[in-house]
Amino acid sequence: MKQTISLIKADVGSVGGHTRPSTKMVETARQTVQGAIEAGTLSDGFVWFTGDDIELLMIHDRGPGDETVHGLAWQAFQEATRIAKAENLYGAGQDILKDAFTGNVHGMGPGVAELQVKLRPGESFLVFTCDKTEPGAFNLPLYLAFVDPMNSTGLILKKEMKRGFSFRVMDVHPDSGGRTITLSTPEELYDLAALLRDNHRFVVEGIYSRYAPDEQVVVATTTRLHNIAGKYTGKDDPAMITRVQGYFPAPEEITQAFTRAHYVGGDARGSHNMPLMPVTMDTPASSNFCIPMVSCLAFSLNEQGRLSEPLDYFAHPCWDYVRQKAYRKAEEMRLQGFSGPAMLPMSELEYGGITDTLDALEERFEAPE
Repeated sequence: MKQTISLIKADVGSVGGHTRPSTKMVETARQTVQGAIEAGTLSDGFVWFTGDDIELLMIHDRGPGDETVHGLAWQAFQEATRIAKAENLYGAGQDILKDAFTGNVHGMGPGVAELQVKLRPGESFLVFTCDKTEPGAFNLPLYLAFVDPMNSTGLILKKEMKRGFSFRVMDVHPDSGGRTITLSTPEELYDLAALLRDNHRFVVEGIYSRYAPDEQVVVATTTRLHNIAGKYTGKDDPAMITRVQGYFPAPEEITQAFTRAHYVGGDARGSHNMPLMPVTMDTPASSNFCIPMVSCLAFSLNEQGRLSEPLDYFAHPCWDYVRQKAYRKAEEMRLQGFSGPAMLPMSELEYGGITDTLDALEERFEAPE
């Protein structure tokens, strides 16, 4: 029997600004998921938060896009929103961009990543969840983990991995219509790099094994909130599921790609370039200019659809060094303030004030004599 791993997340309110959901909000989401487990809708589930986002991990046999599973996620976020409004929290219901549930939450604000898998012996997977950044934040780590043998030695040690992987890349420009392209590595790795260098427009939606073409290895959220709302509502805060071991990369090969604390778009007011800091589960957003952050939980999954206890990968002491590196990189970038690469390009600035200013100044420019 195939199992479906559904990861659905949303920011529906947080304490004292864009920090973290309240304890009561997270608890009501847990109760909703636990109720679905007891009712038999889900075989298992787990709830936590990353920054101001509530993360719902749900296991079932209903397949991706199931109305009942998406409906219970919608219910969890609606209940959490109700609490956020009662507590007068910041951004209550922020990611709820539609008034009524219409069968699934795609295009309604929450981010969705789902994988249907035929379990392998020792089925293992990682869940990455981000705050204060955009879907393209995963581009570089996924390229390194699935293409670069300097990062992932499994590409030369495992004959199954040597066959390469297929990347499905989505164009998330507002006018693109969500078009996708599939590129095969290693043959097309330069073409893949040409796309993935633009984190704002092209993002990895899924990765498939070429050794076992029916096996999807990675699925990531690609939601651009301003494409749905037509205005700035917050950063997209991507999440992804990555299967590991066997003829997929090892967990350490994937997490190794996050040791760089690479620069991503997001941060305070969604308008800066700052390093991505690996953090532990249930970490509030940083007061250091809302540094972008990513958490990583590892799970095993059995034939009955039951999860192991989570392993918090970035809680290991070795990641303290990476966090310090990220802080140093953030400090250097913030010293540059608003100038040049410290801020995102004009097309990605998600507050209208600077556009209004430039429009007003345009009328005052004088042509050369």
